[in-house]
Amino acid sequence: MLPILYSFRRCPYAMRARMAIQYSGIQVELREIVLRDKPAELLLASPKGTVPVLVLNNGNVIEQSLDIMQWALLQNDPQQWLCQQSTALSTQIALLIDHNDRVFKTHLDRYKYADRYPDQPKEYYRHQGELFLRDLETRLAQTTFLLSNKISLADAAIFPFIRQFAGVDPKWFDAAPYPKLKQWLNFFCSSRDYQNVMQKFAVWQAGARPFIFP
Repeated sequence: MLPILYSFRRCPYAMRARMAIQYSGIQVELREIVLRDKPAELLLASPKGTVPVLVLNNGNVIEQSLDIMQWALLQNDPQQWLCQQSTALSTQIALLIDHNDRVFKTHLDRYKYADRYPDQPKEYYRHQGELFLRDLETRLAQTTFLLSNKISLADAAIFPFIRQFAGVDPKWFDAAPYPKLKQWLNFFCSSRDYQNVMQKFAVWQAGARPFIFP
């Protein structure tokens, strides 16, 4: 019996969890859900009702995407995404992901759904998000990836959110002055791992034949 991963294809949190699982080669039973019609099995495992959720064979439940990524990488991390050999680098990874998840994601949501936040115009929220884009551009002008010349957990955890930001207004992003960031984003979005995690999954139904991923 494999661990069960409840996922939603376009959710950036679920996307990064699938990326880590794909990279690690740890197999799970993937259950693609529809957010407006969440299965009872998901809500029983995790009443918060958001994805991703990983149900382990022993019944333990991992409810946060970053914890799912670390679960997979602790089992198999061939390119050392966790950078466990460097305490300083591990700390930088944690800090950068935390800024993405707490600060940038707030601006991203307001930029993407600006009509829900009428206190400021859409451009204001985009400008706030750009502060993070500029930081990443500066980093990528110095190293191939966000923290070094090798991929780390930070790259895999953050790129789905930059992808989503770029997708709000593709014409604007294409013209924006972030060449290194665009190159970095394209690297991930054109990778084989990304193509595998973004294939269209059939919505899971109870009793259906299990879909093994990857």
